Amino acid sequence: MSDVRAAVMHGPGSLTVERFPDPDPAPGATVLRMLYSGICGTDKHTWRGESLQYAGTDHERPVPYPIICGHENVGVIEAIGDGPPPVDALGLPLAVGDRVVPAPNLTCGRCRFCLGEGYPYYLCTALDDYGNSLTCAEPPHLFGGWAERLYLLPGTRLFRVPEELPSRLAALTEVLAVTHGLDAARSMQALGGGFRLGDTVAVVGLGPLGLMHLAKAEMLGAGRLVAVDLMDERLEHARAFGAELCLNGAATTLDERVGAVRDLTGGLGADVVVDCSGTSGTLIESLELVRAGGTVIEAGAFVDMGPVEINPNRHICTKGVSVLGIGGETLEQYGPSLAMLARHQQRLPFERAITHEVGLEQVEDALALAQTGAAMKVLVAPNGAE
Repeated sequence: MSDVRAAVMHGPGSLTVERFPDPDPAPGATVLRMLYSGICGTDKHTWRGESLQYAGTDHERPVPYPIICGHENVGVIEAIGDGPPPVDALGLPLAVGDRVVPAPNLTCGRCRFCLGEGYPYYLCTALDDYGNSLTCAEPPHLFGGWAERLYLLPGTRLFRVPEELPSRLAALTEVLAVTHGLDAARSMQALGGGFRLGDTVAVVGLGPLGLMHLAKAEMLGAGRLVAVDLMDERLEHARAFGAELCLNGAATTLDERVGAVRDLTGGLGADVVVDCSGTSGTLIESLELVRAGGTVIEAGAFVDMGPVEINPNRHICTKGVSVLGIGGETLEQYGPSLAMLARHQQRLPFERAITHEVGLEQVEDALALAQTGAAMKVLVAPNGAE
């Protein structure tokens, strides 16, 4: 049996490339030959030691070092365990050689959130996450995408990549699937908020997740797009996705940014504000930027970054603001996200969201790079570029 290389994070700031046995899949399991795996904001938190995940839920937990990170994955099916083959979103059987995006989470199928209707699957009380909750200290070890092979446990959902979609862009599927807060906002119009055709949508924090929210808002019919970030390089990417008002948070005051958004919107404020910064403090800014009766989507706080002081009367109650908390993607978003990437890849500059590709030996340097304005999405190519 041959060896498989993987980048192993032993703790904050500690990473080595190691070898593991090439696994044979158990019944119901699948092994992928990895093509690309994105470096996510969550991975950067884990690297820095900000590793308490899902705080406040039944599966609040620290990262179980050592781990192989990587949950934004695209790969080719290399082996399938005994039993019925896995199926795609249409229920069609998948086979060795098919290119797929796997769901990053594995649910228990037995708790209230799994058995009930309308709950996002990340609320499962016994959730496991590839690249986050499964340690590589235990066989078959390869539970993250920063490895030449990825071992997928029975029950993991797989989504077929459209033939016309490059694998690089398919690696954005999980990020685009996290934008389901915008879809949820479309159902809130009866409350006076929500997301209507022609609305102004502001995004705070223009990393890859913020860019995908801009793209999704544009595809859903936003009238005007606003971008707020601390880095001019990221604001340039936002302009390419259609943001007409780009505000540098390091060069302006909050009052100046609120004033600029109100000037753009007839004195009201943005209809929808999406906070993708990954820091707690920008929630206050988002609540200030939104109009009375508007909607704030908090989509960038997967790990516990600490509390923030909110005046509920000023920020929420008197203004009649709705706040949607988004803890991850939903399974229902994967098929549509792949289809949207494929359909709009020539019209929207999705390639701008991906600035670097690295091999396993460069992952440590790439983690530092990914936290600068020089990089957007950094992809790990464990087997070399496709």
